[in-house]
Amino acid sequence: MADLFALYWDGPPFVLFSPPHWIALACVATACGWVLGPGRALSPIAGRYWRYTLAAILAINEIAYNVWFWVHGLWSIQYMLPLHLCTLFTWLSVIMLLTRSYRIFEFAYFMGIGGAVQALLTPDIGVYGFPHFRAFQSFISHGGIVLAALTMIALEGYRPTWRSVGRVIIGANLLMAAVGVVNWLLDSNYLFLARKPYTPSLLDLLGPWPIYIIWMEVIGIITILLLYLPFALADLRQRSPMTASRVRR
Repeated sequence: MADLFALYWDGPPFVLFSPPHWIALACVATACGWVLGPGRALSPIAGRYWRYTLAAILAINEIAYNVWFWVHGLWSIQYMLPLHLCTLFTWLSVIMLLTRSYRIFEFAYFMGIGGAVQALLTPDIGVYGFPHFRAFQSFISHGGIVLAALTMIALEGYRPTWRSVGRVIIGANLLMAAVGVVNWLLDSNYLFLARKPYTPSLLDLLGPWPIYIIWMEVIGIITILLLYLPFALADLRQRSPMTASRVRR
């Protein structure tokens, strides 16, 4: 059992899109499908318990992640501050689930899901394959971020608007500027603004520094627009003459 939390892992390494990776992705997709489907029928009390339970899982999982780094002497201010996108949105998702904050939801839906999906597809966990703690921790964290935002849609009826799109784009750029200053002061690499991650990621396809940062911006805006597309299409459908005539009938 101790080997599952060991720093030097002798078990199977993590392999991108291997059967264990696909199984983990399927588990996340199944949980999201449940929230958007049967989960909508939860009573207000059951829905509140679901939000609180998900918040607790995210918080405990993130604390365990920090403890693991601390125990192994790897915790550092250059790496472990909650300034990486998914670490930041883990804690913001916890607050959102507990307080039902719509303003956090706007950012969690676009930035949280956008970053978490990339992390689910290309996890930054080095050699730690299943059943090591780091593999479970990573998928629980990033899958939980996606699940938290979808929970607010399914259980609370939240949805983003075009104003949300503008606020998130401006907010994301302000965050990048602030984190860039932190990186300069601490010689850190939060948001991967100073260099690419050492493990394979989508950034490997975007050219050298600083070109890949520009592409990050472009891809981020495209991701935001794609995530808003279902709501834009729903609005167009409601405003169409055929739909309007059916509503009048």
